Amino acid sequence: MSRQAWLILGLGLVLSFAGTAHAKRELKYGHIAPIQIGQFVQGQQQGDLAMAAYIKEKTGGAIEISVFPLSQLGSERSMLEQAQFGSLDMMDTTTGTLTNLVPQAGLFDLFFMWPSKAVAHKVITDPDVVNIYSDLLLEKGLVFLGSYAENEMRDFQCTKKAVVTPEDMKGMRVRVIESPVFLESFRAMGANPVGMPFGELYTALQQGVIDMQDNPIPTSVAMKFSEVAKFFTRSGHSYTSCFRLVSRDVWESFTPAEQQIFKDAAKLGQETNWKANDVIREALEKQAVEKEGCTIADLTPEQKAAFAATQKDVWAKFAKQYGQIPKDAKYGKYAGMSYFDMLQDKIKQYSN
Repeated sequence: MSRQAWLILGLGLVLSFAGTAHAKRELKYGHIAPIQIGQFVQGQQQGDLAMAAYIKEKTGGAIEISVFPLSQLGSERSMLEQAQFGSLDMMDTTTGTLTNLVPQAGLFDLFFMWPSKAVAHKVITDPDVVNIYSDLLLEKGLVFLGSYAENEMRDFQCTKKAVVTPEDMKGMRVRVIESPVFLESFRAMGANPVGMPFGELYTALQQGVIDMQDNPIPTSVAMKFSEVAKFFTRSGHSYTSCFRLVSRDVWESFTPAEQQIFKDAAKLGQETNWKANDVIREALEKQAVEKEGCTIADLTPEQKAAFAATQKDVWAKFAKQYGQIPKDAKYGKYAGMSYFDMLQDKIKQYSN
């Protein structure tokens, strides 16, 4: 082979290795939330798209993420299993589904535990909380990015009257998600919870099969439930957050610099999601009242306290069921404490 041919071959090999080293990676990111909510891009979707754009920019296009909403990659439980075993790169999972893998995530759903959304935001992003839950997830093959997607505070919606006291709840047939926390929490308030698919809700409210349901007001307006159930209560009884997760195998294939980019992107996505939800809530609550003739009641501090009092036994049951934080010095004062008591301590800290 001539000297010129060797040079050409050598240059080709160098270019080939260089191309491999900088090959673009394409990742899939799944969640179950819709693309639109009313006239808006749904808040969670906005946050995930912001994350994907940031990662693409900061990696110079070396990592590109495609976001798949609306359960396009499978049910939430299926996506969680896919991410756990490495066949899905990234996902957002609600605490309700995550409890099948990490039961302690169910504590986030407890009714009337969060004094406000602002306090919830501070508690769930607290470094101690993030570290403790990160370790639980890592054991299951998942890396928690330390930031969340959000589907807002949940609210009461009724067909007959506004619910503002536990007495108003007595005997109400209420549709609930199939979660032990939700079933037991509504029973403790005197309601009759009914498990029902989300897709059947409109007809069930319209035909009187149920008297009540609990989704964030923006979701209820966007799904047109406000056409058939006119009484809202801005109860904020449960906070619906979603953990942002990466498959452990995928995470460990990133460089430390890339891992930091993902963490920074997750924080950006979280802030984008939270800000979008505030805008969407204000607009759709206004639509419900001014265009659809709905009423929105607020709970007084005394009324909230009365509802919270109905939940004490439920809190105690799940506090015991979900156990204690490992007795490891890295958890500081929380080592050996129950997960519930740790969250209560943080709520107290951020409520002052």
